[in-house]
Amino acid sequence: MRVVLSQLFAGISVGSILLLVALGLVFTFGQMNVINMAQGEFIMAGAYVAYVMQEYFGPAMAGESLLLSLVVAFVVAGLMGVILEVLLISRLYGRPLDTLLVTWGVSLMLQQLARDIFGAPNVDVRAPDWLRGGPTLLGVSLPWSRLFIIGLAMAIVTGIWVFLGRRPEGRRMRAVTQNRQLASCSGVATDRVDRTTFFIGSGLAGVAGVALTLLGSVGPTLGTNYIVDAFLVVVVGGLGHLRGAVIAALALGVLNAFTEFWTEASLAKVVVFVAIVAFLQVRPQGLVVLRTRTLT
Repeated sequence: MRVVLSQLFAGISVGSILLLVALGLVFTFGQMNVINMAQGEFIMAGAYVAYVMQEYFGPAMAGESLLLSLVVAFVVAGLMGVILEVLLISRLYGRPLDTLLVTWGVSLMLQQLARDIFGAPNVDVRAPDWLRGGPTLLGVSLPWSRLFIIGLAMAIVTGIWVFLGRRPEGRRMRAVTQNRQLASCSGVATDRVDRTTFFIGSGLAGVAGVALTLLGSVGPTLGTNYIVDAFLVVVVGGLGHLRGAVIAALALGVLNAFTEFWTEASLAKVVVFVAIVAFLQVRPQGLVVLRTRTLT
């Protein structure tokens, strides 16, 4: 029983990390059909924001700098996304393969830029004292850092749900997703909605980068370690659907944790990938299908 609970918590924590990374893609890939390979570098940018903030405030204010980094990373990564959308992506809508190639090139450039600024060796962000250690429940150790990431993921999902369902900006985003031409005819400024979508999606990647600093060191290739899994979460959950992404991230995290416990890390990746392929053969549109309106 103790082993089951331990692996279940590990799976939920891994799923929360995947969810944080994938939330930005729910907007840019799921809703706009843009394959943004530079999303991983927005994650990296958020992680480096946390490092810079801690260097500025000092280790004595690690807690304050971490919380402030969540806001600053959201803005910095969001602005990077807007710049990318205005300069490149806006000219490639409806051409997903072109967006893949272009953003992949941008990701390589951003990685090299990070090496030029921060150097090749990875850097570490010191976790605040209140995130060290953790409680024990039924014999299972629960690190505060993992609990913080789980709570952060829950808070962000709640905020996105409120934004999409209650705010006028969110309803306009949903309208453009369902039918861009009809939304434009109804007076919705689709260009502005696109930039807002990219700002939010890229900003969420920056927040994920800050969270990842609690789990390991920060380097130029940090985002590439998670970007493929994030795309898988969006595809399995159903393109553009928040509820599907939440379910898919937690399911994949739990499956990976138990499979890794019974086998090994490399084989667990293979098993999870095979399970995803088999699932998509049965349900190619993912867990949740996004309803759209089309003109007839």
